[in-house]
Amino acid sequence: MKTNLKVRSAVIVATILICVFGIIGFPRSLAGIKQNFSSNIHLGLDLRGGLHLVLEVQVQDAVKADALQSGERLKEDLKKENVTWGSMDVNDVASVAEAANVALTIKGVPATQSSAFRNVVAERYSTYNLTTLGNSTDYLMKLKPTELLALEADTIQRSIDTIGNRVDQLGLAEKSVQQYGRAGADFQILVQLPGVDDPARVKELIGTAAVLEIDDVKDGPYASRDAALGQHGGILPLNTKLVKTKPRAGVDGEQWYLVGKNPVVSGQEMRNARPSQGEFGKWETGFNLSQDAGKRFGRYTEANVNNKLAVVLDNEAVSVATIENKIEDSGRITGLGSQDEAVDLSRYLRSGSLPASIHYLEDRSIGPSLGADSIHEGFVAGMVGLIAVVAVMLIYYKRSGINAVLALLLNAIILLAAVAYFGAVLTLPGIAGVILTIGMAVDSNVLIFERIREELRTGKSVVAAVDAGFGKAWWTIVDTHVTTMVSCAFLFLFGEGPVKGFAVTLMIGLAANVFTAVFVSRTIFDYELSGANRVEALSI
Repeated sequence: MKTNLKVRSAVIVATILICVFGIIGFPRSLAGIKQNFSSNIHLGLDLRGGLHLVLEVQVQDAVKADALQSGERLKEDLKKENVTWGSMDVNDVASVAEAANVALTIKGVPATQSSAFRNVVAERYSTYNLTTLGNSTDYLMKLKPTELLALEADTIQRSIDTIGNRVDQLGLAEKSVQQYGRAGADFQILVQLPGVDDPARVKELIGTAAVLEIDDVKDGPYASRDAALGQHGGILPLNTKLVKTKPRAGVDGEQWYLVGKNPVVSGQEMRNARPSQGEFGKWETGFNLSQDAGKRFGRYTEANVNNKLAVVLDNEAVSVATIENKIEDSGRITGLGSQDEAVDLSRYLRSGSLPASIHYLEDRSIGPSLGADSIHEGFVAGMVGLIAVVAVMLIYYKRSGINAVLALLLNAIILLAAVAYFGAVLTLPGIAGVILTIGMAVDSNVLIFERIREELRTGKSVVAAVDAGFGKAWWTIVDTHVTTMVSCAFLFLFGEGPVKGFAVTLMIGLAANVFTAVFVSRTIFDYELSGANRVEALSI
């Protein structure tokens, strides 16, 4: 008995030490305790303040991009089969609700080649439905409904992953990026960033599509778009496009360049990127290419020495440089205006480009004063509840109530330690979960004490009554905690951020309560009922 009691006491002491270390570490002063506590217990947006965004992903962009890519591949396939056509275009749509209306229109296919055309589409473009437009020479290709749904879901998930990667590079450990689950909001993303001190820059970092290309410069620069068009008779040469230089502080006017429509290298082929300073102290971004892209880039630059290349980000020329020698798997993007620009560009390249553009539907900056008020009010509510519960337990159960109070305090310590170790975010609803846990913990002790009281009334000895009380109360405690945990699991799976915070803290508190109310409380009773100074009666 004594050996078993020592082992259980050692487990309790070890648990307390581990929990305290998780909350405050090894501080050397009161200031160190406060610093470690604030570093280990992460506060959510409603407590700390920060940025709350609701974004709508323009999935029609991804559907159109898929149609354009399919159109380019279809042109090559038809050329190989000697099938001719008049024109091939993709229509524009204005909103996400019209994504299903995106279509690839092919006109002017000779009637004599319609069979060959249909065979090419059926064999190589199985994700599209092909229909005839009025006659046998014009056709319409649309994504099949199941393929459209799959593409939309993939676009949303890739957008979440990309935004999450970009936010991670800002060092925000408590960020939340998830699909917005509200009815009718299938294409929306909720972004919550506690502790953000520069919302404008974060919004720019999140919202930039970051479609990066390295394009061959055909001609330029021009002072305006009209000047560029006038130089070519108002019509751009085949497979070319116009891009303007990105505006920079201290630079007047703009310049336009005529570049190739098909990029030499795309941002998706970048393996890594990092900001650095050149030999004259000017900021630049170095990059590394994938193996295949490096070989292709090397062949291209070797054949185009003294020609110009443009680094184009979201249809704006970030840098235009002359090829001085062969470049293979690495290079530099120069001409950047500041350190922030070099750092942001490297982040875009490392995180990848968004598969579709985004629109801001909701933008709220929550001040830290609201969080401070919430923390204060939650703390006051918790302390009032705790003091009231402790007072009732001590008055009603007297010395045995101390047992319940100790178990209750350890429950709170374990809960905070779990939040710290798991990196969970404590929110205002989470504080409500903590307060509710106090009630659940007391309820478990009341069940045990009342069972013990019933056994004492039957005439059993104190030791026998304690054994029977804990034994009979055990399954009742397990039943109530399991059913509550199941409810919390549903709240976590189907609830939004605040509801999830409530569910997480309550589940942790319930798990800790099983340990404290049964294991710790029983150990304290056994300690009082053993040894030379054991009590002969309980104040229950």
